Amino acid sequence: MNAVTGGGLCALLLLAAAPCSALAEDLVAARADGTEIARLPVPDGTGWCVLWRHSVQGFEVSDCYENRDGRMVLTRTHQPDFAAGLGHIPGRGRQVSDGHGGYFILDIDEPVPGNAYVLRPGGPAVDHRLQVGDTVVSLSAVAPRERVRLSLTGADD
Repeated sequence: MNAVTGGGLCALLLLAAAPCSALAEDLVAARADGTEIARLPVPDGTGWCVLWRHSVQGFEVSDCYENRDGRMVLTRTHQPDFAAGLGHIPGRGRQVSDGHGGYFILDIDEPVPGNAYVLRPGGPAVDHRLQVGDTVVSLSAVAPRERVRLSLTGADD
């Protein structure tokens, strides 16, 4: 068993000290026809981020999620500026400075209905990516401008 197909990958991808198990959940990115682009283990209590570059300003934005008891939950975001389409909605988390002119929105704690949503990754300039631990998968590199469904599913789904 190698690190890509076995338990070594699970250890590499953990963001928190949680044991790997057969009950671990997976973050799956799939095209509209069901073809999987990525399947990354995210056991209960661990998380991942969707990273992308703002289409006008070019800075990186991150939207971060956690597997909480098998539920996809939006936990926080980082926005380096108050650019077009960005901003804090009062009552939805709390905004704090990042110390560099941008801000974090923390404690959003918003479950994603159905544990899934559809994203249309931008082209190379926007570069939508999934990050789980040190692993990064560019959705824009393999499915630019396509409908991609991001879902939290059982490991055997």
